[in-house]
Amino acid sequence: MSVPAPRRTPAASPAHRPDARRRVRRAFVAAAALCLVAATAAAAPPAPAAPTGCGDLVRGQLCLRGPVGSDGTYTATYRRHGAAAGLREIPVRLGYQRKNTRITAFPGWFGTRWTRHGAVTLSGRVEMLADECIRGVMEHAETVYVTKWSCG
Repeated sequence: MSVPAPRRTPAASPAHRPDARRRVRRAFVAAAALCLVAATAAAAPPAPAAPTGCGDLVRGQLCLRGPVGSDGTYTATYRRHGAAAGLREIPVRLGYQRKNTRITAFPGWFGTRWTRHGAVTLSGRVEMLADECIRGVMEHAETVYVTKWSCG
């Protein structure tokens, strides 16, 4: 005796089954959300772990940014902590200091300015050799503050 082969019917398309249609829609929405998150993450710049060329002072932060180890424009910035609390504005002198294995140079100054809303920024061109290090310098009320050395 032979047994007839089972009849196979084609499976219904997802459009004909309400449960399958819901799964397809959820999968599409999830894929679209992942693409949106990936595009947003790729467009956003990575946050730095910690500012480079900066030094924390008792009442603020002093930073020097520039192409360490080569000629270029360097920018010194001082930001006071608590500036929003209504502290008075102060005059500061901003600059830099260079050194290599033989000598530490006298400070070079970008200029003197009063803070505005607790911050001041000054820039200037600095000529540096590849083996030199540089640090930010600030003078206020005859006291000199410095950052750590940055070497190329």
